[in-house]
Amino acid sequence: MQSQLAAIEVSPEMLTLVGPGRIGRISPPPRPVGFALTFGAVGTPATVRYFARPSVKVLNADVQTRLILLVSRAACERIAGGALALTDGGLFHLPAALRTIAIAIAIRDCDLPDAASTPYRLAKSIELLCDLLRAHGDNTLVPVSAEGLLSRADTQRLLTARQVIDERWAEKLTLDMIARASGLNRGKLTRGFREMFDCTVADAISGHRLSEARQMLLATDLPISSIGYRCGYLNNASFTRAFARHFGEAPTHFRARSLAA
Repeated sequence: MQSQLAAIEVSPEMLTLVGPGRIGRISPPPRPVGFALTFGAVGTPATVRYFARPSVKVLNADVQTRLILLVSRAACERIAGGALALTDGGLFHLPAALRTIAIAIAIRDCDLPDAASTPYRLAKSIELLCDLLRAHGDNTLVPVSAEGLLSRADTQRLLTARQVIDERWAEKLTLDMIARASGLNRGKLTRGFREMFDCTVADAISGHRLSEARQMLLATDLPISSIGYRCGYLNNASFTRAFARHFGEAPTHFRARSLAA
């Protein structure tokens, strides 16, 4: 008898399925969308595929070990703050920052006792969904189809370059530093970034720093000038201009509005 995916009922609006095999009898949330994650292997990327109408028949077309999030569209749009601009069936590289949540030390390989594993997997499922929707909103989900324009090796090097930015955003990064760390020359790095991420390297660095600044504005009471300096801006004026250009309002207004909400 073929194995079935384990089902974790996160809430009336969300169901997580994990493991090898097919989907058995389930009660999906109302008007669901789906995110199907594969874990990758040597030479094969970890991916996430989006389904606008995730029927059991469609999801059972692939029976490798995977993790599936079935979530009501209303819940996703509430978390994302707007409609999902994702193409049905779209396949994306799973961001490196999400692989730990999705794989070894979290949902798939959780080895806690039953009484602890269910709430742990439940909480991690919510974290994974929120981070996936955040990556979608930040335009950091990279389509696997981009490999049609680049070699597999260069695609991997560009993903490494993006990871360097994600991990070392607070440093004074230069094109030469990122190129050396990822094994690319400057020309291929800049062209490849436009192809894969639809932005420049400088835009990616700035976007990450401003996202970190936004989190600090929400989570700390540090002075705005200190937050700007920690995020790589030498003076408050340049930080305010960059933040307002990126988010549509000055950091002072953003913090005041967030505290009043």
